[in-house]
Amino acid sequence: MNKLRTMTGAGMMDCKKALVEADGDFEAARDLLRKQGQKIADKRSDNETSEGVVLAAVSEDGTNGKLVSLACETEPVSKVPDFKELAQRVLNTAVKTNAATKEELLATSQEDGRSLQEHITDLMGKIGEKLVVTAYENITAEKVASYIHSDNKKGVLVAMKNVGGADVTTVGRDVAMQIVAMKPVALDKDGVDSATVEREIEIGKEQARSEGKPEAMLEKIAQGKLNKFYKENTLLNQEFVKDNSVTIAQLLDKTQKGLTISDFKRVAIVG
Repeated sequence: MNKLRTMTGAGMMDCKKALVEADGDFEAARDLLRKQGQKIADKRSDNETSEGVVLAAVSEDGTNGKLVSLACETEPVSKVPDFKELAQRVLNTAVKTNAATKEELLATSQEDGRSLQEHITDLMGKIGEKLVVTAYENITAEKVASYIHSDNKKGVLVAMKNVGGADVTTVGRDVAMQIVAMKPVALDKDGVDSATVEREIEIGKEQARSEGKPEAMLEKIAQGKLNKFYKENTLLNQEFVKDNSVTIAQLLDKTQKGLTISDFKRVAIVG
């Protein structure tokens, strides 16, 4: 029974019940426990997962970062050791394999021959809640910075370029914290998708129209509001939250001439 518990992570009573049902056949009992996890996964597939944990890892040379989120249904489950260990397994697997996608990550074989997804499903059988890897991000750059918020439900990776040998540890963390707090939609205006631009222009026109502005001025007014949107919602144009006299772009350039951000990833578990 101890071997079955070790291999499946299931509780003692569940293992005992499975062995009884399988007439003592170890492999059959193991299959029963796995099916139990799959039944729970199928039954709770539509349930919301508003709790969980976000974890990050940056390579020793600082050129690669991994960001993962493992979500569950309730806060108590997010705090149990088995859940935390599973989240760490997800991150460790990402680091070890450098998987290109979340699907590739979940399909990765573990030391016991089972896939990462099978480990997740098995723990569902033990815990009785839906568990899901909601995000996996992988960034490579000259230097990568990471930040996990104090609630462990939000995390960021920042890719920096034109580092020029400078120590960018502090500024990288500051920018990552900015992204968690201010939720930029893109790096700069060129990264904002056309649908968002069109929507903001239409909203700007409608606001101006409702204020009684002349029809001939609506386009100009809407463009002004769009520029304000860029300033507030694109990372490099945002004011630095710790010193609003400079933008993020200016903060980076002050740290090291030409230093900028090439990409960022923000992951959050939200209710």
